Amino acid sequence: MKQIDFSALPSPCYIVDERLLTKNLEILNSVQERTGCSILLALKGFSMHSVFPLVGKYLKGVTSSSLFEARLGFEKMGKEVHAYAPAYVDREFDELLTYVDHLVFNSFDQWNKYKDKVKNVSSKTIECGIRVNPEYSEIETPLYDPCYKHSRLGVTLSNFKPEQLDGIDGLHFHTMCEQNSDTLERTIKVVDEKFGEYIKKMKWLNLGGGHHITRPDYDIEKLVQTILYLKDKYSVDIYLEPGEAIALNTGYLVATVLDIIDNGMNIAILDTSATCHMPDVIEMPYRPNIIDAGMPNEHAHTYRLGGMTCLAGDVIGDYSFKEPLKPGDKLVFCDMAHYTMVKNHTFNGVNLPSIASYNDEEGIKVIRQFGYEDFSNRLS
Repeated sequence: MKQIDFSALPSPCYIVDERLLTKNLEILNSVQERTGCSILLALKGFSMHSVFPLVGKYLKGVTSSSLFEARLGFEKMGKEVHAYAPAYVDREFDELLTYVDHLVFNSFDQWNKYKDKVKNVSSKTIECGIRVNPEYSEIETPLYDPCYKHSRLGVTLSNFKPEQLDGIDGLHFHTMCEQNSDTLERTIKVVDEKFGEYIKKMKWLNLGGGHHITRPDYDIEKLVQTILYLKDKYSVDIYLEPGEAIALNTGYLVATVLDIIDNGMNIAILDTSATCHMPDVIEMPYRPNIIDAGMPNEHAHTYRLGGMTCLAGDVIGDYSFKEPLKPGDKLVFCDMAHYTMVKNHTFNGVNLPSIASYNDEEGIKVIRQFGYEDFSNRLS
């Protein structure tokens, strides 16, 4: 595979390798073909719409969490548009209906509030669902656990109202984050036990996101068998809506060393920022890999990599390099396509990274560069 010339990119810059994206999409499509399920792109994880034509060749559509995401999927991919939100905004709901094909409600009160509006849409049929909370998950970080105690996401069995299911086409649950199919298998047992009698009455069941299907160690066979089990037992259509699995290991963030300082250890200040450009580094937290870098002291020269904001904790991590770093050196962070572009911001007036893509036919394409107006226009 031809190497990308990262030195030819502006800095900082996200770049997505379309060859790797295609590889992921082919894996996901193989699951669709073997099971008859439908896989959707969760826009909350990856919304780089310049590659939506490529994504749309393989996946059935998108799932959204807001009016703007639904509109983006409708306009830029033009396939199925699903939506779910903890609560819908009154002033946005009529417009939302013009974009969606599926609409999942977080409570029966929300369903009852809006069901007449949904039914009155004459131009198309919008299928509706209820999100359930099986009160079971294997996520260790509360920030990402939809089923932690007192979660606002989904209807628990004690609050489920089967007498209000008239007009509901499906049930939806989302309990996973970056997990393998054995977690899904165990989760299904709980969902089956608690909500099985209601699933039997449904047209579809949505298994939510968090399925790390394109990770090298992911057990695809177990996923296939789980989906086929559900289809056979309940005679329902199955949806999955991963975000991360689509863009996993397909993108990079290229950054430049601005300065080296010494405060008990070598510290390299970069033209990027953990808090602005890769916030999950702080929120998860996690330590991204860098091409040709190792763990602290693995190589001869160890540095703490810091961002360019004034936030004291804007630190990416400690890394070692075979050669000393110097101002002007470029560093390439791996797996920077998902939950980066969709979450970045301009704290401190720090500019957003450029956005680029690569394929063998066209080479590097710098799709978007940002400037002062992008900072000032979101303020008043």
